[in-house]
Amino acid sequence: MEPAHGFDAYSPKEIAERVQAVCISKGRTPLMSLILLGVLAGAFIGIGSLFYVIVVSDASLGYAASRVLGGAVFSLGLLLVVVAGAELFTGNNLLAMGWAHGCLTTRDVLVNWVVVCAANFVGAAGLAALVLASGHPDMNGGAIGRAYVQIAATKSALPFWTAFFRGVLCNVLVCMAVWMTLAGRSVVDKFVAILLPVAAFVAAGFEHSVANMYFLALGIMLNAAAGEPLHVAGLWTNLVPVIAGNIIGGSVLVALVYYVIYRRPGTQP
Repeated sequence: MEPAHGFDAYSPKEIAERVQAVCISKGRTPLMSLILLGVLAGAFIGIGSLFYVIVVSDASLGYAASRVLGGAVFSLGLLLVVVAGAELFTGNNLLAMGWAHGCLTTRDVLVNWVVVCAANFVGAAGLAALVLASGHPDMNGGAIGRAYVQIAATKSALPFWTAFFRGVLCNVLVCMAVWMTLAGRSVVDKFVAILLPVAAFVAAGFEHSVANMYFLALGIMLNAAAGEPLHVAGLWTNLVPVIAGNIIGGSVLVALVYYVIYRRPGTQP
């Protein structure tokens, strides 16, 4: 391997090697561990989403300030996933690199994605139920609850292709954040790598499927508690295109691009 450079960080080529090793490890994670780690990741991203809503529900902040600050605090979710350890569907789209290199089969990748995505939903929806029971949406004179309902309604109404392309752009930034965490050697390095890409995708209004699992689930629950229609269909009209977009953004535009640059036959010493 090439020596580390620049503040003792791993080089881009070394990052690609480390990502491939992580892909192999994730592809061989036992099923029960994969499920539990997926549930944790859904809850962790939900915690970041909760933090975000506290910021954007404050009407005293300007538009740009609320979006950027909201994105910065949302990054807590991915920091928890990376540092504490969890399996996040959007980050696991990087498994495409292991598949391209022949380290993982198509079945390995698809099983991981399906199991982790479903477990993320359980974790995100479970956290939403706990948040509802806690009375948290009633804070700030009910502004937080109203923000959740508005966010859920807006996401449910997105046209298919708008949601899809926002999902693509989101997961380019999320997977670049995950990719760059593997350049660092400390928790501080990982935090710095995560902060700006995640803040950028949130501030830009791009769509993260696991965050949406939390937002939409809690929006549905709040409507039900208020005696409003459930609109469960809005969950799927958003998640289907966003999940598809996340897969393209993370697996094709990040994992496969870097595979071609650093890991395909002929590029290695």
